[in-house]
Amino acid sequence: MTRKETVVREHLDALLFDLDGTVLDTARDFEQVLNLQLKAHHLPPVDYQKLCGVVSSGARAMVALGFGIDEDDEKFEVLRQEFLDLYGQHLCSASQLYPGMQEVLNWARREQLPLAIVTNKPSAFTLPLLERLGLGHYFGSVVCPDHVSHAKPSPEPILLAATQLAVRPQRCLYIGDHLRDVEAGRAAGMITVGCRYGYLVAGEKIEDWQADYLISEAHELIPLCEKLATAEAIEALNQ
Repeated sequence: MTRKETVVREHLDALLFDLDGTVLDTARDFEQVLNLQLKAHHLPPVDYQKLCGVVSSGARAMVALGFGIDEDDEKFEVLRQEFLDLYGQHLCSASQLYPGMQEVLNWARREQLPLAIVTNKPSAFTLPLLERLGLGHYFGSVVCPDHVSHAKPSPEPILLAATQLAVRPQRCLYIGDHLRDVEAGRAAGMITVGCRYGYLVAGEKIEDWQADYLISEAHELIPLCEKLATAEAIEALNQ
C-alpha cells in the first residue's frame, strides 16, 4: 500500500457484491427487452413489479413469467435464447447504480478496500455492462458463472474471487439481494449482508435468510463497515 492502512482496512479485507439488484438496478433493461420480445409475439407487456420479483432468478424466470410457460415447453429454449440475444442488443439502455452505491465505491477506494463482483450473470453481459457504465476499474475481481464449475449458491465463485483478491474470506463481506447470495456467502465463511432494496421475491421475508446484517439503502454499508472495523467485532462473528 502507498499509505498507512486505515482502521477499516486493518480489520476488513474486502467487499464482494452480487451485481443485479445489489450494485446495479438493471430491471428497466429487462423490462424493455422482454416487452419487445412479447410485442413481437403479439402478447401483452409484462407487469414491471412482477418482473422485479424474478429478475434475480435470471433469464429463465423472466421468459417463464412473460410467456406463461415452464421450462418443459418445447418453445422455451428458443424463446430464452431470443431473449438473451435481445438483451445483448439493448444492454445498458437504462441500467444504473443504486442510489448511494457510487458513494460506497468511492469510499472503499479511499480506504484502499478491495472490491469484487460475484454474479450469476454470464461474463458476456457482465463485463460489457461494467465497462459501459465506467465501473470496471473499481473491481479487482469479477467472477461469473462461466468462470467456475458451480454458480451460487455454491461458495465456489465467492472463494475464487477471494483468491484473486488475495484476501481472507472470514474478513470479507458478501452483499446480495437473494437468498442464494446469503447461502453462498455463509458457505464461503464470509460476513453476509442482505439488501432490502433489491429484487426480492414477492412474499419472501428477507429476515428469514438469516444474513448477518440487513441494509435498506446502499450507503448504509459505510457505517456498517466502520462498525465492524474492530478486531472484537470480527472475532465475535467468526466464533
